[in-house]
Amino acid sequence: MSDRLDAMSVLVAVVDAGSLSAAARSLGLPLTTVSRRISDLESRIGTTILNRSARGLTVTDQGTAYVAACRQILEEVDEAERTAAGEFSEPKGLLTLTAPIVFGRLHILPVLTDFLASYPDVTARLEQTDRSVNLQEEQIDAAIRIGHLPDSSLRARRLGEVRQVACASPSYLQNHGHPQTPEDLVSHPCVTFENLMPADRWSFGSDKSARQVPVNTRLGVNTAEAAIEAAASGLGITRVLSYQVSKAVKEGRLEIILMEDEPQPWPVNIIYLGRPVPQKLRSFIDFASPRLRSVLS
Repeated sequence: MSDRLDAMSVLVAVVDAGSLSAAARSLGLPLTTVSRRISDLESRIGTTILNRSARGLTVTDQGTAYVAACRQILEEVDEAERTAAGEFSEPKGLLTLTAPIVFGRLHILPVLTDFLASYPDVTARLEQTDRSVNLQEEQIDAAIRIGHLPDSSLRARRLGEVRQVACASPSYLQNHGHPQTPEDLVSHPCVTFENLMPADRWSFGSDKSARQVPVNTRLGVNTAEAAIEAAASGLGITRVLSYQVSKAVKEGRLEIILMEDEPQPWPVNIIYLGRPVPQKLRSFIDFASPRLRSVLS
């Protein structure tokens, strides 16, 4: 059974990596070993799981169902092992989290360090990324998501909300004037944060007043920090999320404008799988939720 589970793990790694060689590197195994385990597995079940060609690997129709079953089996075995190790009876083991880069640095990391100080049997890994991570495929316990959630089997706890705010430095506004309506932005140079919204238009208003407004991009960047620093230097107007710019606003380096025309705030949730929740995660959610709500209120 152990050999069969190992072979299933190798198969799932190959499918996820997209090639035998990439899976061999990620698993730290010789390529010949990976290839042999796949071949042995196909011989055991009597069907072809992977089609191999010069263009790469594809999963057969029969293989697709088998890979899905392998994932479920491996997850159940992993959960059984963690139950036996006590993860579901007391907070212990590795807690894996993911959060947006800036939100993770400003808010999740401080809460996580306090949590670890209070729970000495828990270790943690925090991945800060602005991409949407698949919790099941990447074996992540929980994620902080900003924005409306699609319907799914994931569970969620609401933490608060964030605004999409337009802002500029006081010196810029003194020299160039305050835009009175979003439509005035067309005559102002803008610093656009391209991961947040399109570089040529910003959304304003909500419900019946919702509209897309053209903007004049003077500088396009791919991080919120760069957009904030460029705007604080007086280059122009930028659009970021309220938590990203809160420090610069408190310091007087930036001033929020057009507040009455902001779109509906985005919800912030911590999401996690709906299967039995280990105590390490349940304890973190209970520990972090009130602290995060206080900074998002």
